[in-house]
This record gives sequence, structure tokens and C-alpha cells, in this order.
Amino acid sequence: MESINTIEELNTFVQEKSLSIVYVSRPGCSVCHGLLPQVENLLKEYPDIESRHVNADEVPQVAGEFSVMTVPAVLIYSEGKELFRKARFVPIGELNQQLAKLNHFINEE
Repeated sequence: MESINTIEELNTFVQEKSLSIVYVSRPGCSVCHGLLPQVENLLKEYPDIESRHVNADEVPQVAGEFSVMTVPAVLIYSEGKELFRKARFVPIGELNQQLAKLNHFINEE
């Protein structure tokens, strides 16, 4: 998963993509480090969905502009509109169901 290093890059990314995932974490978070490979593995099933990783320590503005109060956080956007959010406890099964629904909906248009 590619990293984003500025809030401007993040805003541009979520505005321009028809379906995208933003993964927010911090370096000292063991849950974040354990969940990231699971999310990356899941995204292999959805090649049309683009994803980016944001380190909340490097881009502290993510907390205010994206209302991320705890990590890890998984945010799903479509052209700037938030469609789904999970933070702290992110069940991979539920994430997979949401991605399947959204991917199906976006690709039918």
C-alpha cells in the first residue's frame, strides 16, 4: 500500500477516485501493524479499488480533517464522499462484505 505524506495528497486522492480506501495508523500501534497486511491481502481481491496508507504521526491533520480519533482506521470513499468507516476494531469479514457491495455498485454504473 502506497503511503501519503501530506494532507493535500490525501484530500486529492479521496476526491479523485471512484472508490478508494484510506488506512490510518501510527508507528507504535501493534494492532495497526497486525491489521495492515490483512487489509492489503483483502485488497488483492479488488484490483479496481485504490488504497493509501497514512501515518497519523507524520500527517497529524488527518485527525481533524478526517475525524480520525483512534487507530487503526479504515475509511472508504467514493469521489470524496465517505461510504464506510471502522476504527480500532476492524473485522476483516465485515470489511470484505462492504467492499464487495461497494465494488459491485460502482462497477455497475
